[in-house]
Order: sequence, then structure tokens, then C-alpha cells
Amino acid sequence: MTPSAAMQRGVIDSNSTSPSSWPAANETAPLCYSINTPPFRQPPSIASAYFSAIFSGLGLTSNLVALVVLLRTFRRTHSRSRSSFLIFLGGLVFTDFMGLLVTGSIVVSYHVTHFDWRQLDPHCHFCNFMGMSMVFYGLCPLLLGAAMAVERFMGITKPFSRSGNMSRGRAGLMVALVWLFAGCVALLPLVGVGAYHLQIPGSWCFLNISAATRDLSFCLIFSLVGLLSLAASFLLNTVTVVALVRVCCGPEAVQRRRDYEVEMMVQLIFIMVIASVCWCPLLIYILKGALSGVPVSPEHILLALRLATLNQICDPWVYILCQESRLRCLLQRLCCGGSRLRSATCCCGFASPRGTRSWTPGSTSCSAAPC
Repeated sequence: MTPSAAMQRGVIDSNSTSPSSWPAANETAPLCYSINTPPFRQPPSIASAYFSAIFSGLGLTSNLVALVVLLRTFRRTHSRSRSSFLIFLGGLVFTDFMGLLVTGSIVVSYHVTHFDWRQLDPHCHFCNFMGMSMVFYGLCPLLLGAAMAVERFMGITKPFSRSGNMSRGRAGLMVALVWLFAGCVALLPLVGVGAYHLQIPGSWCFLNISAATRDLSFCLIFSLVGLLSLAASFLLNTVTVVALVRVCCGPEAVQRRRDYEVEMMVQLIFIMVIASVCWCPLLIYILKGALSGVPVSPEHILLALRLATLNQICDPWVYILCQESRLRCLLQRLCCGGSRLRSATCCCGFASPRGTRSWTPGSTSCSAAPC
């Protein structure tokens, strides 16, 4: 073998799934390095420090701004349904912020320092932590979106029932239960269901996509939980929107204020659409790869992961943009079509007359100031 051929073979081996650079045999290598073993010689198109730094910085800034805006709005909110919805939104934004902070700091640190995983983490504790973080902070937004869809479904279809009026305590409990469930799924590899492995280009750890029984079970659980959450959100949001349109256009349109309910549904639909666009490629790719047993492409899985990361960046802007009075004024112009309802207290025709259940003195759906 010529020196040039040997050099080319060495580069190929370092990027392949065989741990050629590990001096011992496969069975003696730690589990997280048994498939992809550092150091990697990845092409620049795969590993991008600038991409990771920009994504992490933009996402952290966006979520921090959204948290401040949410906190200010929550303090001014007296509506029970709106305050519970804001708790869900706050849990979603906080989860996205922490996810970017934890995983982004590890990825950026790797690109800056190029640390050796084998020396830093010989027993795979750090790799397992990052893998659990990826799964936990990946599932939480999808599960929280489904929980928000359930809350709005009950609030719109059963507004006067006890289950339809969710208190702040119950909303906080549901957020905590979502975190607990996602945490339990993330801990499954520690009890033998699946395993976390170092992924090319060496900056992150994640579940192993394969048809092996141990990995297949975990891949199916992760992908199906995410896809079922999106499906539940789509179904419940569709039914809720239909019910809300019927109420808005029906004879009871002036008996309850609906401007905030329309605003919350607009935000929830945007959150659902963004989550579906960002997460479906990765979830379907994991499901397809695990069932077919075909080796996955590092470029494809990394591209799908970056698309999923966009969800954590776009989520806070849904609330930052939709919570402003511009949205309510737009809804007013779209819905207040009749001259009979054109007034300073008109917003989608849902001004509450005196004496109704939701009427409060001096309350208006939007201010009389021009938009």
C-alpha cells in the first residue's frame, strides 16, 4: 500500500462508524464510543463553529426577551384562562432557553477547544448527560404544545365546567408532569433501553439509530412520542378552532369576551405549525432509519437536528410578536365588519354587555387609540 493510499484510508476510517482510533477492541471500549470514536476528521461542511455559536446566541437572546415580556404580561393579567395559558407559554420558553443553554454551551465549547472526549469523559457520564439533555429538551416543547392544546380545547368547548377553568396551580402541575414524563423517557438508556452515543462530528451525543433491539425500542419511543404529540395538537387545535368560529359567529357571540381566546389560539396554531415543520423531518428520519436498519447519513441527521433547533429559536418570537396590541387591532379590523359593531369597544364583536358573566366596568377588548 502506497503512503498516499494509507493516508486516504486513515481519513476514511476516522469518519466511519468503526472505532479505528481506539487502541483496544470494540468490546473493551466504553459504550458511548463503541460506534463513533474520537478524534474525528470531519469536513468543514459538517462541523461549523459559527453556525452553532450564532444559533445558540440568537436562541438564548430571543428566549430571554420572551421570558421578560411574559413575566410583565403575567403580572398584569387577571383572566384565569389567560394566566394559565401564560404559564404554559412560560414553561415552553423557559425549557427552550435551558435547552439551548445546556446543549449549546457543550457544542460551542467543543468547536472552540476541540477537547478529547476519551480523556474528558472516559466513563461516558458527560456524553450520557448531553444525550439525556437532547432527548429531554427535544420532547418537552412537543409535549407542552399538546398540553396547551388540551387546555385550550377544554377552555373553549367546556368554558363553564370545572375542567374547562384551569387554575394557575393546575397549569403549573401540568407543566411539571410534562417535565417529569420527558425526564423519564430521557433516563431510559440508563436502565438498559437504548444507549447514548457520540455522534459525528464529535460535538454532541444522541441516541443510536439502528435496528438492534436495544436501540430500536428507544428510537420508537422517542419518535412516536414526538409524532403523537404533534398529531394530538393538530387534532385538538382543529376541533377548538371550529368550536371557536361557531361560537364567534353564533347568537352567543356577545355574551363572552373572545378576543383573548382568539389571540391565544393564533399563538398556539403558530407554535404547532413551527414545531411540525421543525421536528417532523428528524422524528420521521429516526423512525424510518430504526425500522429499515439502513445506516444513517451523518450529514442528514445533522441537518435534521439543526432544523429541529430552529423550533427553540422561533417559539419565543411567536409570543413576542403575537402578544402586542397590533394583533388585536388586526383581529378587530378583520372581524368587526358590520357598522353596528364599529366602536371603541369593538374587537371581533366580542364586547361584553353590562350584566353578563364576563363584563367588568370600563373593560374594552382594545383601546380606542388608533392602531
